[in-house]
Amino acid sequence: MKRSAIKRRPLADTVLSKLEPEEKEYRESYGVDRLYFVVASSGRKRWEVRYKKPVTGRWAWMGIGTYPDVTAKAARAEAQDVAKKVAEGIDPILKRREEKTGEGRMGPFEVTANAWLEHRISEGHFTPGTAYQARTMLDNDILPMIGKIPVSQVSRADCARVVSQIEKRGALNRAKKCRIWLLSIFDYAHALDRCDANPAASLRVSSKAPKKSKPFPFLREHELPEFLRSLRATSSGPLVTAASWITLYLASRPGMVRFMEWPEINLKEATWHLKAEKMKSRRDYLTPLPHQVVTILKSIRPLAGEDGQVFPNRNSKRPVDLAVGGQNSVLAVGSINKCLSRMGYAGRMTGHGSRHTAKTLLSEHGWPRDWSEMQLAHALPGLESTYNQAVWIKQRRTMMQWYADYLDALELGMTDEQVEEFDDQVLLPGGQRFTEQGAIWTP
Repeated sequence: MKRSAIKRRPLADTVLSKLEPEEKEYRESYGVDRLYFVVASSGRKRWEVRYKKPVTGRWAWMGIGTYPDVTAKAARAEAQDVAKKVAEGIDPILKRREEKTGEGRMGPFEVTANAWLEHRISEGHFTPGTAYQARTMLDNDILPMIGKIPVSQVSRADCARVVSQIEKRGALNRAKKCRIWLLSIFDYAHALDRCDANPAASLRVSSKAPKKSKPFPFLREHELPEFLRSLRATSSGPLVTAASWITLYLASRPGMVRFMEWPEINLKEATWHLKAEKMKSRRDYLTPLPHQVVTILKSIRPLAGEDGQVFPNRNSKRPVDLAVGGQNSVLAVGSINKCLSRMGYAGRMTGHGSRHTAKTLLSEHGWPRDWSEMQLAHALPGLESTYNQAVWIKQRRTMMQWYADYLDALELGMTDEQVEEFDDQVLLPGGQRFTEQGAIWTP
């Protein structure tokens, strides 16, 4: 039947079944509810409804199924539902997309939680280490309990259950982090109009307060000779051993060292440059490399990862998870601490504790606070972080070479007289020296 032969509308079922295709696809009004019947040149038939987008007011087409799978009666019901949604200010195409992908109000919480994590990573809010912590907490603690619940229907009680089950393990600091991240996830969901309120907003009031954090175990100067000799004789693998020495020599966060990449390193200039997105302080970081570190890096260069990692994880059988910063591609989180524990220093020294050791020694030997704080990559307080862009690279090069040499000397065993002589030999740029009080004078 030719469409020119159509006599009345709404179109009868006999007309719908007998309409013939033409050279080009055409669309015929069904006759009510802005419903249209489309016949493709191949003969395939389908339904479409026309509506105005609530926000822009522009006309749009929405497909609602093929004929005869969708009957005229069913198509009319769908067209009426589209009109109802538009009257409520809802774009039916966007609504359908949300329902299909799970990104709408009735989509499972896990979809929004995963999107939140991807957003935090892509916007540079999470370092690889923090992203890994968030990923593991979602997978192990949060999603198994509330992941399948529609995001708009997660209650305060649901969130409290998640936090409570972590608290029961005695992991109070982890429970605190969980509360913070649940609050952030639902803020993200609220911003996308996937929920009306934040059910995690009041969890802090009913939660257990974590114990005051203790400083990482670290060693004082008189304890270092034995420790350094033990590290020199460790049975740990070459990459873990190298990472442990570099963490010690540079007073770096262990995570920074584990994620070290060859493109960041300039062996000729003896520098290591990290971009702000990898730093806790969110500032680019440049550190000088003592010749001991340069020697270590050259020695492990043949063991480098194909993706540019200095410390690739040779033992991991899990695929690299780029969503958490490629955590599985580098040495495991606890590898450095495990190395120190194997030496007999469990509870006495950690990778992060080496930063405490360095800060203490540098302070006791009179090195300026600004230099040591910059070496530790600590964020500057208040507006100083905006206005003070000094990096003290020349001064820190002298300081960190002194520190590496001093550690080596301690390992070999120095007398008190040799320690004093060692300090007297320290020259700053420009031929300046330190006094015993740490002030600088020029000979």
